[in-house]
Amino acid sequence: MKWVASIALSSLLALVLPLPCSAIPAEGEPPPDPHLNDPKPTRILVRVVAHGAMVLGREVGGARVTITDLETKQVLATGIQQGEAGDQNQIMRTPHLMEEPVYSARPAAAFTTTLELRKPTLVEITAEGPLAHPASRQQASQTVLLIPRHDLTNDGIVLHLYGYIVQIEHPKPGQALIAKDDVTLRASVRTLSGTLVRPHGDWDSRKINIYGEVLIGSRIVERLQMFYSGEGSSFEAPFFVPTAKDAPDGITLRVVVTDLSMGNSGIGIATNPVLTERVQPTARH
Repeated sequence: MKWVASIALSSLLALVLPLPCSAIPAEGEPPPDPHLNDPKPTRILVRVVAHGAMVLGREVGGARVTITDLETKQVLATGIQQGEAGDQNQIMRTPHLMEEPVYSARPAAAFTTTLELRKPTLVEITAEGPLAHPASRQQASQTVLLIPRHDLTNDGIVLHLYGYIVQIEHPKPGQALIAKDDVTLRASVRTLSGTLVRPHGDWDSRKINIYGEVLIGSRIVERLQMFYSGEGSSFEAPFFVPTAKDAPDGITLRVVVTDLSMGNSGIGIATNPVLTERVQPTARH
C-alpha cells in the first residue's frame, strides 16, 4: 500500500509543480516586420496666428508655411495657410486649460501636410505673412522633432507672428501736397490677422501707442499724437506741410504703432512731393 501511495503522490506533484525550463516547449519567434524600415505617413498641421489675436486667414492673404529637414536641408513641404480667422469669442474671451484646443475648437485656417518619415526627424517650420500686406509681413520659425506615425493635429504646431498692419489712407502715398497747407494724416491699424484696433475692443487702442511723424530726409521735423476718428480702425492727426524750400525732395509720413505689453509693433510709411502752390486749371477759350 505504501508503494501505491508513493506513486499517487508523485503523479499529483507532477500535475501541480511547474516543469523545468528545459521541459517547456520553446515558442516560435515572431516573424520580422518586413515594413519596419518603410516610410511612415505622418500628418502635420501648422497654424500661423497673429500674436495676441486671431489666425491669419484669407482676409489678409494667409501665410506661407515651409517645413525643412535640418539634417539634409531638404524642403519636405511648403504651401499657403488659407481659411477663416477663427472664432473670436472662443480665441479671445474663453478661458482654456493648457491641454484644451484654442484655435481648432471652431473652423480656422491651417496648413496641413502628410510627410513620409523613415525615422525621427528634426525639422524647422517657418511661417511668413500676412501675404496680402508685404509692408507688414513678418516671419517666425520653430524647430520640432517629428516622429513617424505620430500625427500632430488639433491646434498643431502654432507659430506666432508679431506686429500690426498699418496703412496710411490720407494723404495717399505719392500724392502731391501744397506747402503750408493744413493736412489731416489718417491711417488704419489692424492686427496681422486683420481684426480692427479701436477703443474698448478686444484690441483696445487706449492701451496702444499710436503716433505719426513728418520727416524731411531722415530727420523728424514733427511728431503727431493720433486719435481715433470714430469709425473702423482709423486714427488721425493734423499737420502743416513744410515749404518746398525746406523739403525740396518732398516729405515722408510715418505712422508708428506699438504695444509694449504684448510686444507687437507696426509701421506705415508714405512719401509725398511738396509743391510751392496749387496748379491753377487752364482757362478754356
